[in-house]
Amino acid sequence: MKKASLVIAFLVVWFGQAQIFNPVKWSTSVEKISDTEYKLISIASIESGWHLYSQDVPKDGPLPTSFTYDDNNGAFKIIGNTSEEEGHTINDPVFKMKIKFFENNAVFEQLIEVLGDKTTINAFVEFMVCDDEKCLPPTEVDLVFHLSKNMNSAISDDASETKISIVSKNEGTSPKESKRGLWIIFFIAFLSGFAALITPCVFPMIPLTVSFFTKQSKNKAQGIRNAIFYGVSIIVIYVLLGTAITGIFGADALNRLATNVWFNIIFFLLLVVFAVSFLGAFEITLPQSWANKVDAQSNKSGLIGIFFMALALAIVSFSCTGPIVGTLLVEAASKGGTAPIVGMLGFSLAIALPFALFAMFPGWMNSLPKSGGWLNTVKVVLGFLELALAFKFLSQADLVLQLHFLEREVFLAIWIAIFGALAFYLFGKIQLPHDSPLTHISVGRLSMGLIVLSFTIYMIPGLWGAPLNLISAFPPPQEYSESPYGVGFTKMGGGSESADAHGDLPEGAHLLAPHDILAFNNYYKGLAYAKEVGKPVMIDFTGWACVNCRKMEQNVWPKEKILNILKNDVVLISLYVDDKRKLEADDIVDSKLKQGKKLKYIGQKWSELQTIKYKANSQPFYVLMDHNEDNLIDPVAYTPDADEYYNWLKEGISKFK
Repeated sequence: MKKASLVIAFLVVWFGQAQIFNPVKWSTSVEKISDTEYKLISIASIESGWHLYSQDVPKDGPLPTSFTYDDNNGAFKIIGNTSEEEGHTINDPVFKMKIKFFENNAVFEQLIEVLGDKTTINAFVEFMVCDDEKCLPPTEVDLVFHLSKNMNSAISDDASETKISIVSKNEGTSPKESKRGLWIIFFIAFLSGFAALITPCVFPMIPLTVSFFTKQSKNKAQGIRNAIFYGVSIIVIYVLLGTAITGIFGADALNRLATNVWFNIIFFLLLVVFAVSFLGAFEITLPQSWANKVDAQSNKSGLIGIFFMALALAIVSFSCTGPIVGTLLVEAASKGGTAPIVGMLGFSLAIALPFALFAMFPGWMNSLPKSGGWLNTVKVVLGFLELALAFKFLSQADLVLQLHFLEREVFLAIWIAIFGALAFYLFGKIQLPHDSPLTHISVGRLSMGLIVLSFTIYMIPGLWGAPLNLISAFPPPQEYSESPYGVGFTKMGGGSESADAHGDLPEGAHLLAPHDILAFNNYYKGLAYAKEVGKPVMIDFTGWACVNCRKMEQNVWPKEKILNILKNDVVLISLYVDDKRKLEADDIVDSKLKQGKKLKYIGQKWSELQTIKYKANSQPFYVLMDHNEDNLIDPVAYTPDADEYYNWLKEGISKFK
């Protein structure tokens, strides 16, 4: 019976080739770097008109391409991240973000070190492709890499041919990196370094350092030389820290850690501790014995003493720089590769430059503002910012686990409270433990307070459904809400049979924001409800990361005549083919399309339903059917013409009995 069902499924797909798309073919090759190092090369051949998304796609964007390598219990070691070509980057108007993709072909390379006698490496790639009208559901394809020259070509899943070749090479090349991403990290780290510079732990060290070089240098030339070496030493110390973090954990491991649920939770707790420290509850310091030993070494003459002076600065100022450095390292680690090193280079350069320049030109010291209470104000402001940032990481963990503890309204309420408190602090209405008595507010502090207050007021309409584009990367998406329309608002106009008008929602139903359409995400519950109320069913095969699905929902569905039909004349069942929530144990079944594979995710279940029953695998895809699950009219895909879509709806509904 099992074989028979597979044959039937194959015939269904075969005879429905007109709507079954397979625009990406994968092939592999292996490049030998040394006796133990190999480069695994995955090549995607993409049909004209389609595009494959990059591995690096911003949160809430399309599904990125990802590679998973089976190390067979440590038979080989992954070195760095899987690199990719430059590709194309555009400002996507639907997702409102920069998205990178590939056309025609794409090459991905992964360096590995073989630790045993492994000759075959198995992997799989998960990817998503779209064209101008449709997207395909997330697809997994098995990849096979043979490290032996004598192995024959293998065939991977989805009939994607895997071609094997071995190329000897004496020198390997490091994986390509996104220069733009690294420059952004460098710039953010550089600004963070300046923020750390004007904290109470660092700023007062500048005149002390200048005084040291002025007294110890026999002439101006020697003073300039020592100042430059002092600045270089600061840079070396922090860059070594970034290098050590990358070397100990591995760039690839850091990347995986940064997207891990528990890591996000732990980092949330760390940031809260850092924030409370900045606010004045306590100080985080390294052991005093370390500072004493390093300070003793700094008394030595020559360049060695200067280096230990720089190290002493790093240790003594840790209570202010530590939280900033920790935040930067984790943010940079999420990018993988050399990002932690680049981040520490930018941070240390910002700190080193003023120390070196003022030591070279002591006269500039007269232009520096005097130390005072304003330094603690800077530290407190950083504490509030650290606290706000902490909830971003907690939100990421909550989104992945789908716990709905930190939904959009709760997140925004927390941020409004944090930045509102910061505004009151800047206006002098709140005082913290280490603040100096405030007799008046400076123009600069008043200006900063007004900016923070304006930002706080800007966020308030977000509770009522405002998109808040300025901070769209931080809070959860609008659909991840207690009410998708905002606090105290349940529906928009356009129909008299909204679910709220009849009390509680039916089992398994929800109101689809922002149009207040009653919708189901479960095929069987939606069909049962349609039979109960005597309405036809409209199945919406969609995806969270489907660009054209969002275009239909944003541009076509809001039209009054279409919205009225969707709210009153049909029962909408939206099936997300990229839903990554795991199926219950009782629902896990064998795939009817891929022999030996099991359906593990909810999205795979709906994707296979679409492929087998409707002989289509692209989204968006709309079906109008009766209670016997027979089509009322031929299904349609992406239909940006509102009149055409309306006529399709009317014709299909008119055939319902």
